[in-house]
Amino acid sequence: MTDEFKPIIRDPQKSANMLQQNDSPEPLGSPEADASADPIADVLSADEVRRGLAKADPLTRHPRISSVVQCVVFGLILLASSVGVWWLGVYTLSGQSYEDMVWSKFSDALPAWFGPVVHVFTISRLVQGISVAMAIVALIVLIVRKRWLLIAQLAVFGGLCFTAAKVLKATLPRPYLINLDSNPVNSAPSGHTILATAAGVMLLCAVPRALRALTAVIGWAYAVLVGLSVIADQWHRPVDVIMALLIVGGLALLMLAVSFANGMDEPGRRASSPSVQIVGSVMLTFGVLGTLYGAYIVWQIQPGLALSAEWTNAGAHASTTILTASVAALVFGLVLAMRQLTASPLTKLGLVGAPPAPPKR
Repeated sequence: MTDEFKPIIRDPQKSANMLQQNDSPEPLGSPEADASADPIADVLSADEVRRGLAKADPLTRHPRISSVVQCVVFGLILLASSVGVWWLGVYTLSGQSYEDMVWSKFSDALPAWFGPVVHVFTISRLVQGISVAMAIVALIVLIVRKRWLLIAQLAVFGGLCFTAAKVLKATLPRPYLINLDSNPVNSAPSGHTILATAAGVMLLCAVPRALRALTAVIGWAYAVLVGLSVIADQWHRPVDVIMALLIVGGLALLMLAVSFANGMDEPGRRASSPSVQIVGSVMLTFGVLGTLYGAYIVWQIQPGLALSAEWTNAGAHASTTILTASVAALVFGLVLAMRQLTASPLTKLGLVGAPPAPPKR
């Protein structure tokens, strides 16, 4: 092919004179033409372009308003529920009878295979060591991921949980409405349950999206075992454990309501998570239905509680186990779902991947 038949690139700013030829024509597809085809690439890298586009979307700097509202509403509901549970267990005759019955005979009611597992977590230093180790792992993960603001958020969250355990335990009254056998020293909420649940929540909020569902299951199992152990070893009553779970869950959701860009997933890596959807749905379903069923059992045995009737023992012990497991599932299910919603909102500009680029030759 001769030069006169080669295509010519013309200046788009010049008038379209078909008779006028460019003095220095360049063949289409030549290296010089490819280099000048994308002037943006000469100035900005692909990451800089992505970050520039992301700044135009407010969802790269904070979660959706609807997600923030959900966190606040659910958080306040959990905190209010903790107050209601405490009042029912402390200021009603049936509540005190129920708690004293579980406190005195719960250990003997545990299955033979489950008793040794629960009693392992009655070792105070073991619970403290595992909880501190989980918090340290969460801190290391956040440092590696450079989530500095989230470190501050979780530090405040941990401080509030610690304060709640110390202040409420020392100040909440526990009047005697009936003759009780339970220990009057340890009161609500359970400090060990708060410690275990808070450690699980910290780790859940620290790990990346791929590990959130698995971490939620681990945190739930750990919190349940610790909660049942302090009841079986006669450290705390059922209300102390349930109240501790609800307090941690409420504070965690309020903490997630103030998420900002540094604590969220990067815009270019945001996506939905099937594991979070499946595990979160199962946990929330079990949490709601299990809590309702546990409350139904308590309602069924309520006529015999005031008399401390023997036939209420089985129902009291079963409802304690069901309520502990289901309330913990509700807490971790809500935190898992809200963490995903606040960390990975799909943006209005559709920034769920790298910006489109022209094909390379």
